[in-house]
Amino acid sequence: NPYYAISYNILAEVSIKCNNIRTYYLFLGIAFFHRLSVRLFTTTMTGVKRRVDNIVKSAEDKRLYRCLELENEMKVLLISDSSTDKSAASLDVNVGHMSDPCQLPGLAHFCEHMLFLGTEKYPSENEYSKFLSEHGGGSNACTYSDHTNYYFDVVPEHLNGALDRFAQFFLCPLFTESATEREVNAVNSEHEKNIPNDSWRLDQLEKSTAKKDHAFNKFGTGNKQTLDTIPKENGINVREELLKFHDTWYSSNIMALAVLGKESLNQLEELVVELFSDVKNKNVTAPKWTEHPFGPEQLQMKGFIVPVKDLRNLNITFPIPDLHEYYKSGLSNFLFSLQLLSHESISDLLSVLRAKGWCNSLVGGSRTGSRGFGFFGINVDLTEEGIDHVDDIVKLVFQFSSFWPMEWIFEEYKDIVSMHFRFKDKESPRSYVSNTVHNLHVKEVLSGCYLISDWRPDLIEMVLGYLTPENIRVAVVGQKFEPTTTEEEKWYGTKYKLEKIPDTVLDEWRSTDLYDDLKLPPKNEFIPTDFDLMQQEDNAPVYPTIIQDTSLSRVWFKQDDEFLLPKANLSFEFVSPLAYLDPVSCNMTYMFVQLFKDALNEYAYAAELAGMRWELTNTKYGMISPLPDFLFSLTLMPHCNLKRNYAMDSYQVWLDTCNEEYVRGLKNFEAEQPYQHAVYYLAVLLAEQAWTKEELLAATDELILEKVEAFIPQILSKMHIECLIHGNADKQKALQLLLRNRELQLVDGCHYVFEVRNRLHRSSCTEIYYQCNLQSTHTNMLLELLVQLINEPCFNILLEQLGYIVFSGIRRANGVQGLRVIVQSDRHPSYVDQRVEAFLAKMEDYIEDMSAEEFERHKEALAAQRLEKPKKLSVLSARFWSEIRLNSIILIELILKLLIFG
Repeated sequence: NPYYAISYNILAEVSIKCNNIRTYYLFLGIAFFHRLSVRLFTTTMTGVKRRVDNIVKSAEDKRLYRCLELENEMKVLLISDSSTDKSAASLDVNVGHMSDPCQLPGLAHFCEHMLFLGTEKYPSENEYSKFLSEHGGGSNACTYSDHTNYYFDVVPEHLNGALDRFAQFFLCPLFTESATEREVNAVNSEHEKNIPNDSWRLDQLEKSTAKKDHAFNKFGTGNKQTLDTIPKENGINVREELLKFHDTWYSSNIMALAVLGKESLNQLEELVVELFSDVKNKNVTAPKWTEHPFGPEQLQMKGFIVPVKDLRNLNITFPIPDLHEYYKSGLSNFLFSLQLLSHESISDLLSVLRAKGWCNSLVGGSRTGSRGFGFFGINVDLTEEGIDHVDDIVKLVFQFSSFWPMEWIFEEYKDIVSMHFRFKDKESPRSYVSNTVHNLHVKEVLSGCYLISDWRPDLIEMVLGYLTPENIRVAVVGQKFEPTTTEEEKWYGTKYKLEKIPDTVLDEWRSTDLYDDLKLPPKNEFIPTDFDLMQQEDNAPVYPTIIQDTSLSRVWFKQDDEFLLPKANLSFEFVSPLAYLDPVSCNMTYMFVQLFKDALNEYAYAAELAGMRWELTNTKYGMISPLPDFLFSLTLMPHCNLKRNYAMDSYQVWLDTCNEEYVRGLKNFEAEQPYQHAVYYLAVLLAEQAWTKEELLAATDELILEKVEAFIPQILSKMHIECLIHGNADKQKALQLLLRNRELQLVDGCHYVFEVRNRLHRSSCTEIYYQCNLQSTHTNMLLELLVQLINEPCFNILLEQLGYIVFSGIRRANGVQGLRVIVQSDRHPSYVDQRVEAFLAKMEDYIEDMSAEEFERHKEALAAQRLEKPKKLSVLSARFWSEIRLNSIILIELILKLLIFG
């Protein structure tokens, strides 16, 4: 016992000095009672009400787990990972914006913001973010409808300090008047940023058209009007309301905490008990809304909605119950991911709609509204013709949805998710704790959504009973409806029109039979069956090496000797000089990629269900294709590819649909966020050769069937392949890499300004870029250290002065690097530029005046970040592939940086 050892040492030392028998026995008694008191504390005063160690986990998971319920009823998940290079924690409180007071929309979100700005123990507003920044960490939070999640990560040696600062959020936040006044502007900037975003607009419109007296109807983000102007007019003190909200709802009995660290479970438990036992238990009940926000008056309605972008969508919504309690049946995922509404096989709904030229894509599935209710939704991306056939599409949905699922399909799905759980990749610590903490089912906290067991046809029948014309809401999104809209949504200004669906249409939907040509999905051939690991090579190289180099191909190979899972990652780059020759060729390459992906859609979807993701993307150099995961699946893919590809004889309908979607996408770039424009235009300006979206759009007239057909054999005949194979894999071939494009060199002493006007956004964005020459180990290290030093003050100072989106970091492209600062704000770009320049000028003194101790902390933080180990095979493969594409396998650079810091 360490406590007894300490007492014994004190006793021995004192007895030697005193040489007195009475003193000896006096200290012996003190030691005895000290030991007794420690034992009593550790066994009866731990602050733990319940402890569970037998957490179900994957056989490949080497981490240790423990679930606790503290005396204050807070639920805790402890994760001990001796190999982690980052510690992390997340706390989830079961209250969100649906619990906002009616007179203060956005208060829960505002409370989330304010908790970062000082506590009684750590009153400095940037203490938390500064501590994390100095110790290689970061943080964030998010407010949802029924819960709010906070999380951070930090280098393991400083978990205690970070967790202490984090715990104060829930013990003694300050909510100072000055911070309250300022931070409301940050909330307002966040809302302003979202106003042109169609996802936010449609989401709020759904809420605004629900029952007026239901909490779902609320405006969750909040803005300056709801959190400042209107409350002041009504005599409401927002700071007092924040304190009241926190004091009411931030109760330990509706909180769940997850902590991941290097420490043992006992050490983590001791730390958590010490820091979180004092969080008050106010014995509140987590809000639950059993009444659905869509009642009879909101059903059998059709809405016509005008988007900002040139979108055409059909959203079909059916209100359903909350399915969370049935997680052992896998109902919410199985029913909708494997059945014919969304299964992308030859005879599914998507294929039928695409054959008619009505649809580009389709997704379907359940989604949680909040505790107590849910939705089943189908979203169809419509073609120009499809938007005129909405009622016909809904009819087809009913024809397909009457299909009765088979038990063998359920068993196949159960095998797939069980396999995913067994070989689940390691997530980053921060993601892991934040994703896990909200689903704290104690023993099944890790396995609940994977190890399903209950075949419940009764539940499937229950859910299908809600997919009826009586229980439907239809929303059609398109700019063509603008002349006919009659209403405008309050918070985002979305124009729309609502009307009752005619009885004649409902009757036609009710009378549908099962689709005539409907077929069951075939057995999934991509589900792996061979999980054996290959024999390890003797004296295997540390990094990928070239195993074949010919005039046609170059292959890089690295057998996995670290993760030891039956997975392999393949990365291909198909290089052709024709791919980016001119705007027409660039468009033709894009069309070829889309054609190829469409031809393989049936097989790619089945492979994705089995855990193998497949992608093909056009680049400046041709096409790039990552194929990660199970090796067994990869052996089947090439056969399927060729078989499907050569079976396609005619694709005029497809080409027209794809071309129209491509043109819309180019035009819709105007509606992207200003910061995305800044990033894009800087890349264009610095590139040696780049075709703008305007140039690509002007060349789309050349996308006719005959020219596309003629282009395909040309690009294939001049194609070369570069390949990386990494994992539990055999050696394969790859093709030689072509010469890369170069970056433009900016002349010293000169500055360049590029201005673009945008008519859709209230905010502007300024990106300032300082080019810092070619990449090298030494210059990389210096630039990364500079960014580490200025990152936290840059964010806090410029955020307070200018707006919601502030970013400072490194831009790297084509072997060149530089410092970039991006600010999206409602201030004029010239003013933003002045403030950024003034800030950077001050940074010289800031760094000069920095103490040696603080400077060392930043160096250590950066070293910890750069030497952070990949958490899964695919991340390490991506790192190897990035270096290969840059023609520089110099991964030893990461180690050299640490040596330079030392």
